[in-house]
Amino acid sequence: MTTPRQQLIELLDRDAERMVRFLSEFLAKPSANPPGDTREATAFVADFLKAEQVPFRIVDPQPEMPNILGTFEAAGAGKHLVLNGHIDVFPAGDPADWQHDPWSGKIVDGRVWGRGATDMKAGTTASIMTYAYLYRFREHLKGKLTLTAVSDEETGGKWGTRYLLENHADEAKGDCVLNGEPSDPCAVRFAEKGTLRLTFTIRTPGAHGAYTHRSKNANRIAGHLMDRLDKLVDIPPAMPESVAAVVNRPESLAAADQAMGEGTSTIINKVTVNYGVLRGGLKVNMLPGTCVMEADIRLPVGTTRETVMAEIETILADFPEASVAVQEAASNPTSHSDPTHEMIALVQQAASELGRPRPEVICSLGATDCKHFRYHGVPAYVYGVPPGNMSMADESVAIADFLHVVKTHALAAFDYLSA
Repeated sequence: MTTPRQQLIELLDRDAERMVRFLSEFLAKPSANPPGDTREATAFVADFLKAEQVPFRIVDPQPEMPNILGTFEAAGAGKHLVLNGHIDVFPAGDPADWQHDPWSGKIVDGRVWGRGATDMKAGTTASIMTYAYLYRFREHLKGKLTLTAVSDEETGGKWGTRYLLENHADEAKGDCVLNGEPSDPCAVRFAEKGTLRLTFTIRTPGAHGAYTHRSKNANRIAGHLMDRLDKLVDIPPAMPESVAAVVNRPESLAAADQAMGEGTSTIINKVTVNYGVLRGGLKVNMLPGTCVMEADIRLPVGTTRETVMAEIETILADFPEASVAVQEAASNPTSHSDPTHEMIALVQQAASELGRPRPEVICSLGATDCKHFRYHGVPAYVYGVPPGNMSMADESVAIADFLHVVKTHALAAFDYLSA
């Protein structure tokens, strides 16, 4: 006799083409953030959920950035699993840079193309499909399943995941979170670096470009300051032993390199600094009196903002022309969950059953909405498609990887709620 779990697998296999078509049409609904208007893409998801006759509602503290929140109770008492993904995506840039229109959702060469294909409409589709298909099997499950498809991840989550956790905790909080951010099927992510965004402002009197004796050059000071800030990489790591024991395993380091690019393993335990914005000077023959520099500093697990800011203040003592301000809305502490949690084993089991190598447990360089759940004490884990060229022109996802992630999420969620 076919078990409900086997029936689920057969159903997912049968509907593979339907799920690919959903992703294609989802990508054709622009949802760039900024500007942040996701109404068309959210309406598309809502129409699908209505057709599936699954419970959900729209929560929109910002009308142009609606969130989808759905919850259903299974047949028996049990744990509460939350599926989390975001609808908003990076801006697409100049369409002329793309070989396929960024909002086409075109299916070519075994891939689905478009802005957000990897980050993260493929993963969000995995959450949506898992929620819809497991609803059909609710009489075989225990506990509760929640879908959170949010519209404010790219700009921090104030009106998305964070808002749901602060205002709808009964539905959004849960006992565990499964997220489909791009991560690569070779790895399950249980932790991520923190973010410290800073604005440095250098002010000098300025002068005519020929009168270099009249004032220091604010741009040149910024360059010297960069050289000093680069030394933040030497801050000693403070990773908890339980985290370090997992992150520093040779297998985990190799998987991190595979998932995020060669060299990832060399910076997992280090502070990194990127100068993303530099504005200085008004005209070529004027000595710049003001330079504004924005820095994106990533903190390894265990390293605190206070530790880094103390080093920065020491450096700034040598730069009296410079001041610093923290971009609070874009700065977040590190976060991690239990690397031995049952969800990791369930994802590993499902991925292996579906023909992929057993994924290793790794830490992420970038931030996800999982941090908000972890700040509320909820363990959260990421399993998604390869990052590929996310945020770049010609973003796309392999159909095989997409379908694998959908099925892995569905099986892991089924197993979690039927244990």
